[in-house]
Amino acid sequence: MTKSDSLDASQAANTGRLVTVARYIQSHPQEKLTLQQLADMVDISPSYLQRQFKKAFGVSAKAYQDAIRLDIYKQTLQSSDDTSEAIYAAGFGSTSRVYGVPGRNLGMSPKTYQKAGKDELIAYAVCDTKLGLLAMAATDKGVCFAQFGDSGEDLIAEIREEFKAATIVPSDNQHSPMLATWIEALNQHVSHGGDKPNLPLDMRGTVFQIQVWEFLLQLTSDATVTYAQVAEGIDKPKAVRAAATACANNKIGILIPCHKVLRSDGSLGRYRWGTERKQALLANEGSLPQTSSQAS
Repeated sequence: MTKSDSLDASQAANTGRLVTVARYIQSHPQEKLTLQQLADMVDISPSYLQRQFKKAFGVSAKAYQDAIRLDIYKQTLQSSDDTSEAIYAAGFGSTSRVYGVPGRNLGMSPKTYQKAGKDELIAYAVCDTKLGLLAMAATDKGVCFAQFGDSGEDLIAEIREEFKAATIVPSDNQHSPMLATWIEALNQHVSHGGDKPNLPLDMRGTVFQIQVWEFLLQLTSDATVTYAQVAEGIDKPKAVRAAATACANNKIGILIPCHKVLRSDGSLGRYRWGTERKQALLANEGSLPQTSSQAS
């Protein structure tokens, strides 16, 4: 056997493993599948599976399963008026897990970013939370805006300013049937300590900004990082100030958790929607620094 034949055989074996994993996910969409479990099934390491699966299919194994669940959810919802039935039939487990992460890795070209929502329909909803008024807006791709404010009028005006060329409408069953569920799930997290909802996001920013936001999305619920760690996490260790600016430009508060970024000395630092809210969010997640807790 030549070296070329050996490489071809190895590639074929690798492809076969990935197809086996993909088919298993397809046939078990409602189950909680861990990367370790999937890797053990084809006798490779979890890290290798993660890299190769994403290389082959364009998304992680988890995102692949979430996409299948989302299809099941949509199909069930079409045949039933019971949203809860559709959620559990798809294997999400709760309203806070209605949607997974498919699409999160889809960035925007500068040209699209500059259009400011041209030819798009964006729906919004406003609710009162324990930390004040919260507005959420979404396109057909996912949440594009989630921010606190002093009044509903100011928040709606901010949405219109952010997406000047878009058609902005209040949430209703025709334009955004899921938006009410999404904002209520986020309110449950903010006001009552429920799980942070894992919603589809329509992130709009530069390539660098989206790299920063993607890094923050990978943090566990009780984790915090410094701006330097964010910069290192995206392989740009010298871009600490730029990382801080990307956090400041985050339009999707809480869902993209810029509140988890602290100063190098462990202090809270600034937060676009106020340090009191930042402190409350961190306390809610069990990640408030000890020094900040004692100072409060």
